[in-house]
Amino acid sequence: MTTTHAKRAFKYRFYPTDAQAAELSRTFGCVRKVYNLALQARTEAWVLRSERINYNATSAMLTAWKKTEELAFLNDVSSVPLQQCLRHLQSAFTNFFGKRAKYPRFKSRKKSRKSAEYTTSGFRFRDGKLTLAKMTEPLDIVWSRPLPEGAAPSTVTVSQDAAGRWFVSLLVEDPMVKPLPATGTAVGVDVGLEHLLTLSTGEKVANPRHERKDRARLALAQRRLAKKRKGSANRAKARRRVARIHARIADRRRDHLHKLTTRLVRENQTVVIEDLSVRNMVRNRNLARAISDAAWSDFRGMLEYKAQWYGREVIAVDRWFPSSKLCSNCGALQGKMPLNVRTWTCDCGATHDRDVNAAKNLLAAGLAVSACGAGVRPQRSTPGGQSAMKQETLQREP
Repeated sequence: MTTTHAKRAFKYRFYPTDAQAAELSRTFGCVRKVYNLALQARTEAWVLRSERINYNATSAMLTAWKKTEELAFLNDVSSVPLQQCLRHLQSAFTNFFGKRAKYPRFKSRKKSRKSAEYTTSGFRFRDGKLTLAKMTEPLDIVWSRPLPEGAAPSTVTVSQDAAGRWFVSLLVEDPMVKPLPATGTAVGVDVGLEHLLTLSTGEKVANPRHERKDRARLALAQRRLAKKRKGSANRAKARRRVARIHARIADRRRDHLHKLTTRLVRENQTVVIEDLSVRNMVRNRNLARAISDAAWSDFRGMLEYKAQWYGREVIAVDRWFPSSKLCSNCGALQGKMPLNVRTWTCDCGATHDRDVNAAKNLLAAGLAVSACGAGVRPQRSTPGGQSAMKQETLQREP
């Protein structure tokens, strides 16, 4: 029986030579150009002729573009990243027609992510050294952690962030990613701003507020950037200083979330969270900055893919479930409860911490959803009656 392992990307920083940096910069530009040309061709075909163009058609277009005098520079870079960007565009249209994403957008020279993806025909990986197509020397990679023993990358993605740092991501099969021994523990998690996480066990995880800690440095750098003349070299330097501060904030936030989610997945068989609409919540001008800094969406994304890796279960309870206003002791539903009310006493005599009570209710509702088979996103009402959470609430009311 053949054992298949989960594919995992290992990301490392590297320091290219001047020649390698120039070659990669040309590749990024050509990838962006081909992507935009293909998107324009597919859009015009649909608008003017109601015709859908697939990947094969755009690949044939790429061959024709390379033969023109205007786009002859596309021959100077490896053809592999150009073909890969056409595949990415095909995936974007597939998600659009499947109503999973918006219509694909054109790539911007200043705002879009600079990246190029190479498949096995576009690189050579031998003895721990990675050499890309059109290059004679291997990349100077900082191997901050070892690859799985005997790993052979299937794809390699090279990118450069706004701070000017270069990264290479190697996609390999990781035999260490396998289901963990089953446990009988389950935990409810309530996210917040005063405390990043509150668990149903009563534990509270402090919110590190990474953006707030660097807010003064960031504001100073942004003021200096605003005073620089557009197009000047000093403005480019000031822009990189701002980008480095943003990168520092993002790196620390990501590291903290990775540690939290790994711990939750390793210690619990089932993790119950709330299905929040973060996109709508950040429209609140008073809380948008704090919500963005807490990165609730990133937390959920990490939790879900790690649970899938290690054989755990993540249940998302409907966002309209009144977890804060429901007494976890007797099930009585309270009236209005403003955000400034952090503790409250139920008529049954139980005194609750708002966040701990919400986490306990989320856990109970999530387990009820799992038992009733209502799925991870139960509806507010169902054709055949009430949702699993409402059934659980009624069962617990006196």
